[in-house]
Amino acid sequence: MKTPFAAIKGGAAGGGAEEPPDKAERHRLSVIGGLAALSLDAMASVAYGPEAIVIVLAVAGGSGMGYTLPVTLTIAGLLAVLVFSYRHVIAAFPEGGGAYGVSRKYLGRRSAMVAAASLIVDYVLNVAVSVAAGVAALTSAFPGLLPYTLWLCLTVLAFITAINYRGIAHSARLFIAPTVIYIGAIVLVIVVGLLRDDAVTVEQAHHQAQTVQTVGVLLLLKAFANGCAALTGVEAIANAVPSFKKPRVKRAQHAELALGGLLALMLIGIAVLIEKFSIRPVEGVTVLSQVTEAAVGHGIGFYVVQFATVILLALAANTSFGGLPVLAQLLAKDNNLPHLFALRAERQVHRYGIGFLAVTAGILLAASNGDMNTLVPLFAIGVFVGFTLSQAGMVRHWLNERTPGWHGKLALNAFGAVLTAIAAVVVTATKFTEGGWLILIALPIMVAVMEWVHRSYARIGERLQLGRTPPPPRPRKSLVVVPIGGVSLLTQQALAAALSLGDRVVAVRVVHPDDAQENARFVAEWEKWAPDVQLSLINDERRRLVEPVVEYVNDVRERHVFVLIPEVEPEHVWERVLQNQRGAVLAHALRRDTESVVCRLRFRMAPLPECGHVPERLERVDSN
Repeated sequence: MKTPFAAIKGGAAGGGAEEPPDKAERHRLSVIGGLAALSLDAMASVAYGPEAIVIVLAVAGGSGMGYTLPVTLTIAGLLAVLVFSYRHVIAAFPEGGGAYGVSRKYLGRRSAMVAAASLIVDYVLNVAVSVAAGVAALTSAFPGLLPYTLWLCLTVLAFITAINYRGIAHSARLFIAPTVIYIGAIVLVIVVGLLRDDAVTVEQAHHQAQTVQTVGVLLLLKAFANGCAALTGVEAIANAVPSFKKPRVKRAQHAELALGGLLALMLIGIAVLIEKFSIRPVEGVTVLSQVTEAAVGHGIGFYVVQFATVILLALAANTSFGGLPVLAQLLAKDNNLPHLFALRAERQVHRYGIGFLAVTAGILLAASNGDMNTLVPLFAIGVFVGFTLSQAGMVRHWLNERTPGWHGKLALNAFGAVLTAIAAVVVTATKFTEGGWLILIALPIMVAVMEWVHRSYARIGERLQLGRTPPPPRPRKSLVVVPIGGVSLLTQQALAAALSLGDRVVAVRVVHPDDAQENARFVAEWEKWAPDVQLSLINDERRRLVEPVVEYVNDVRERHVFVLIPEVEPEHVWERVLQNQRGAVLAHALRRDTESVVCRLRFRMAPLPECGHVPERLERVDSN
């Protein structure tokens, strides 16, 4: 069911800021721009994905570390399943939405709400975690900045937000260079490390007396689940297909494939070097830093990789800025979020989605004081819920469509659904006590809020009988009430407008019994003017200005009532402080307490002519 707000989206509210198609296309993404704008989250995960695996397997000693490459290969296999699946999602849902679009069509609205909530949570957390991780890397290099961690986080967040308000294509152009440098640096480390027989230098882990665990299924599952953090962001391109240039589907599919290939190459390459150089977790030193030092030494190459990693971690938040606003737009069009999220400004900017993301991520950063370790336990739970629903929905898709080769595609998606469901359960269970329970509470709350929004729009649509053909419009007798303060050119202009609107016009003025002399003077001026308009003086002993007019409007016999509130639009901005704001207060009260149609007629003061005479007219600028 369409809502009253959706019904006017082609008008000024929805389309006034839209650009011509040829001009708008310039602000969309190419394949390379799509990688820079939408894949930084996944690319930057190379910095913490392998480390997440190593930390788990290290508790089993050398035998556990021997499973680093097999676990990584398993994750790379799941990555391949997701990449090819999301290529199909892109083709089936070119309007974007990813897991939400698939779930909405094949799993029902409630499942779609869960998918949307999980994606929103993941997008917000991705911004907070990425910014906090980038600042953490910076403060590690420069400890003197540690007391300013939160302010640095908020500054980085404000910078990325400002760039995205310039348009997603603009942000993509700015992020291409850091992305290329980062990918090139990581690939160089892998190639040099594979060609090198021995490590240049290796950090030695401090010996700690601890019980070495045996390598069991649960340990491997936990390592797999931890390493799956590297897969966050894989869905972002499928969520933002409308952001690409034409042909949108082909460009988005190529970007998805390039993302999967580059990410798999870097993850597997780092895993091989971890085993080759016998890398172990070291307090205060990242695994990627150890691998880099072992491959290229502690020279300029090492610092290039470290600096590129810091930049990419901070900019990885841009993935969410590209994906969440498009998802919010789809939710708004389906009446699951307020419709302001569906509005786009110039440069294809979904300003309300960007603003929501920036504010919520800022709140998380402030609540955690910019501490990455406080936020990480909450990360990646929601994304696996979305992965699972997307895979399950595509299984239904192939069962319904049965296109050539559908058996293999069905098996691929079914296998992916099982893997992502297992990962979702393991990640949730292992991170539950570390804050994961917050996500389990947040998801149903968000679903409930979206359901409430949907029901509210449904009630509005039912009241307005949307979807039904109304009877032909017929003219109705109407009354136009014009609150006035005195006899002036402003009053004359307001009454002239009122006479063109209604069958009967009444000018009303609130008076006080103690002001008899002033009231008599006003009546004399009115009679001298003789505008041929009925005048109604409303006595109020309490000197109220708003309530008497409201009561008068509610007591008139006409059912169709306009209230025209004349106001002066100052020639200069600073002159606004000279206004008493009565018009705004009265308009608010009338809309709240009456059934009248309220119009605020603003009149712009024309500049004084050189002779210094008062201008003959006031220019009306708008009414609303």
